[in-house]
Amino acid sequence: MAYRTLKKEDLDALLIGLGILGTGGGGDPEWGRKIIENDFSKSRVYKIVDPEDVEDDAFICSGGIMGSVKALENISYDDIVSNWEEEFVLIKAFREMEKIKGRKLDYIVAFEPGGLNTPVIMSLAARMGIPIVNGDAVGRSAPETQMTSFIGHGISLNPMPLVDNNGNTIVVMNANETTYADEIGRTVVTKGGGMGGNAHYAMTGKQLKESCIPYTITRCIAIGNAIIEANEKGADPVATFKELEDGEIIFKGVLEDVEGEDKGGFYLTNIEVKGVDDYKGSLAKIVVKNETMAVWVDGKIRSIFPDLACILYTDTGKGIMSVDLKPGIHVSIVGMKCHERLRACMKTEIGRKALGGSRYGYPELEYVPIEDLIK
Repeated sequence: MAYRTLKKEDLDALLIGLGILGTGGGGDPEWGRKIIENDFSKSRVYKIVDPEDVEDDAFICSGGIMGSVKALENISYDDIVSNWEEEFVLIKAFREMEKIKGRKLDYIVAFEPGGLNTPVIMSLAARMGIPIVNGDAVGRSAPETQMTSFIGHGISLNPMPLVDNNGNTIVVMNANETTYADEIGRTVVTKGGGMGGNAHYAMTGKQLKESCIPYTITRCIAIGNAIIEANEKGADPVATFKELEDGEIIFKGVLEDVEGEDKGGFYLTNIEVKGVDDYKGSLAKIVVKNETMAVWVDGKIRSIFPDLACILYTDTGKGIMSVDLKPGIHVSIVGMKCHERLRACMKTEIGRKALGGSRYGYPELEYVPIEDLIK
């Protein structure tokens, strides 16, 4: 079995890459930094394994932190990380999954790339003494638990154990609707201290290799290193990222308006960007549900979830968290194809239901590959 370990010198690059592929969400990279630095200070080891090296009969599951943004406003990252040394809710949730399945976990895979959501799962694996898979379920961040490549490849979200901050434990064993477990989970954490940990998508190594988005961790480190080098050399970091990831610059401009909207039962953020340079005279609209879901330029759709629309600071090329989108910021939007395994999900009924436009208030939007939209 071939393993690699995360080195201290990889940390900055990893967090930059996670912040970009987070597409506005996935948690604050500064929280992720505190998690990883705390683990390094306690000599925890992050063992990373590539998907193809996982045994077919291995037992793997995914999971993550669920939280109420409001509840987190008054708690510092330092306090949360410190409290996790006494009681780490994710360990409780994953031990619950082991009890349900009657066997010990061999590996853990992150739900998504994100500044918090990847480091916290890497920390969990280190604390449990098992490797983290170099991959994830989306290849970008997504706002809901059912929005994964796993679900379109026949892997069930359930059972989903969830432990909240107050120690309450529930398990969603079965659900008729793909969105049910996510909705129940958010209700539980809101009532149970504002945060919790869940485990989900129990699978075999064979299933993992057929469904996961591979090489997420090393990809993020490569992206981050490229951005760091471009900035050090005075090169264009946005163009550097575009070339590295075979993306397309959809738009460049100045963020002009940020407005919340209740639409289709969801709270969305609408962003308007006024074009500059080659895009002068044009207007981009971005719909955000934690992460960027869709982008229009001059009224024409240019990107639809699950393809990636990465909103970057034009000067540094670093990703912008959706909560930090404010008028006056110069931004560049780089569009990229999602992984072919996620595209395969969009051809299934369950995938279209789990990831489609109705999940962010635009049921009329049917998925069209980004390369067809930006021809």
